[in-house]
Parts: sequence; structure tokens; C-alpha cells
Amino acid sequence: MSSLVSRRSFLTGLSLLGVSAVAACAQLPKQSLDLAGSQDAIPADKPAPAPVETAAPARPDYISMYQAVEEDGYRLPAIPFAKVNEKFLRQVVDDPTGEKPGTIVVNTVDKFLYLVQKNGKAMRYGVGLGRQGYSWKGRAIVQWKRKWPTWTPPSAMISRDPKLEKWRQGMPPGVHNPLGSRALYIFQGGVDTLYRIHGSPDWNSIGKSASSGCVRMFNQDVMDLYERVPGKAPLLVI
Repeated sequence: MSSLVSRRSFLTGLSLLGVSAVAACAQLPKQSLDLAGSQDAIPADKPAPAPVETAAPARPDYISMYQAVEEDGYRLPAIPFAKVNEKFLRQVVDDPTGEKPGTIVVNTVDKFLYLVQKNGKAMRYGVGLGRQGYSWKGRAIVQWKRKWPTWTPPSAMISRDPKLEKWRQGMPPGVHNPLGSRALYIFQGGVDTLYRIHGSPDWNSIGKSASSGCVRMFNQDVMDLYERVPGKAPLLVI
């Protein structure tokens, strides 16, 4: 009889040991165990709440920004912005300059122009740079601005390209004028630096280095900048 009891006790012990071993391998995470013992646990047949989705930032309306423009008898073609690296398209960004609002900052390395705004933001434009665009650095002011400016090639440029002789006294405004639809003239200490921020009919030069010119912008972008910049706006070229 004692032998039978001992055998039953032995088998019962094995059975309990097996259950404990299985339970240990399949143990739920502590969080699940806590939920299982809580009255607030979600029933198995009730669907879990859907995750909250955060709306993506709205993409700038590049179609409107870079559409064809008619003004003062001139017609600017639309910019094929889909062929441009998006980082060079007009957009609001966090201000990396630390300058006061209203300041224009030209970064000649990254080929960006920033117009510093309030609340730590800046309007960023892509630019192209010619030889003159790399030749000057420092602080200055926008002495004046011009709509549909006349372009007068420097004598050195005429010497290199005699075909420009006909424009020695100035090339009339127009869509093919190298200064484009707008120009900002930069002075330092009351002296013309010969540095210009201007539009360009060559949209494909934005974000690149060119053979001539200063700071080139899409015509549609320089028109936008023109309206935002007050007279005597400070400028920093780095």
C-alpha cells in the first residue's frame, strides 16, 4: 500500500513539474500579466484602438509658385520644377543663420539664399553663382531694387565676347535679359560692390556654378524675394 502511495505521489509530482516547466516557457510579459488581472483589460474579442496618425506637412504648391507669369508686357515661362532638385525650390525652413529678421543671407557653399523671418524661420531659395558671385563676402545692404532692370555688361566681358559690344550702353529689359525680372543692388559703405542678386532666364543654372553673373535666382523666386525685402535690407554673404 505504501508503495502504491509513493508511486502516485511520484507521478503527481512529475505532472506538476511538467506544468510548471511549460508555464515558465510560455510566461507572458509582466505588462500582459498585469492587464490580465485588471478589470480594465481589453477583451480578446474587442479590436484594439487604431493608432493615431499624424498628418504629414503640406507640400508647397510648386505649381502656383513656378507657373508662367505675365507682367508689364513681358511673359515669363513656367519653371519645370520637377526637373530641379527639390532642395533648391522655395520653401520655409528653420533659420540656420541666427541673423535678425529681415536679413538676407547668401550661403555660397550650399547655394542657398535665406530671408530671415520671425519665430526662428527663414524663407530659403536656391541660387546659382557666377564668378562675381564668389568674389565678394561680408556685410552690406540692399541699396535699391529694380523691376525689369537694364543690363550693362562690364568692359572685360565685352573684351572676351565682342558680340556684346552692342549692349555697352545697356541691354533693354526683357525675358532674355541676364538680370531677369528683378535685381537687388548691393552697396557697402555707400559704394557699389557690383554684387547683384537677380533673376535669370536660365532656370537650369540654379544650384550650380556659372561662367558669369552674381547670385542668380529663378525669375519667379526673385520676384517673390523683391516683394518681401524692405529698402536698405541688411545682407550677409558667407
